[in-house]
Amino acid sequence: MKELLKRHIEDLTQNSYSGRGIVIGLSPDESIVFQIYWIMGRSENSRNRIFVMEENGAVKNEAYDESKLTDPSLIIYYPIKSLDKVHIVSNGDQTDTIFDKISIGGSFEEALRERTYEPDAPNFTPRISGIVDLNDTNHTYKLSILKSLYNNPAVNVRNIFSYDQAIPGVGHCITTYSRDGAPLPSFQGEPLIVPIFNSTEENLNYYWSLLNEDNRISILVKSINRESNQFNILIKNKLFS
Repeated sequence: MKELLKRHIEDLTQNSYSGRGIVIGLSPDESIVFQIYWIMGRSENSRNRIFVMEENGAVKNEAYDESKLTDPSLIIYYPIKSLDKVHIVSNGDQTDTIFDKISIGGSFEEALRERTYEPDAPNFTPRISGIVDLNDTNHTYKLSILKSLYNNPAVNVRNIFSYDQAIPGVGHCITTYSRDGAPLPSFQGEPLIVPIFNSTEENLNYYWSLLNEDNRISILVKSINRESNQFNILIKNKLFS
């Protein structure tokens, strides 16, 4: 696993534009499940964003400078929401779809069956999502990607990765893009194996340092105590750095 982990970290470091990324994993001391989410951007509209935490513990993307916001669709959404012991993370407004479905007794999988990739031809950006449900005794966490088949909009692919046991000090990562390109190629294969540290700050600093300095925008780390369900969120915005 050490060699695979090393190779996957190299893949992330060498990828100048992974787009948006989700990591979920367990701390080495096994007390905390972490959700890590970042956004990157190349256009002025994409780079004009920050993460803002609301009083209820949700996190929203907002325009840093409202006067420069040209198109809020696909870039302004809630990447983080929670409902009791259910903690949701995603790269789009499917966060709301998942939240609403679970609110009425539905499931993560049922919610995602209602969605597809993003309508941003020619990239058809994947929708990536993750969930930690402390009520679920069969799965520690799940990750999902909804994408077109090799940028063919006629075929929508739905992959859900369920982890019934977490590995201490190990996380799984999924990104929207496998590399830079035109069009941008979607993430392929199983989630990457990546390290998880005990502290929120160490996780944030580590993953922020992996991202391309020119294209990184914002990152957040949410720590969820497995016993108490108490959580904490740490945010870093490039525009405030």
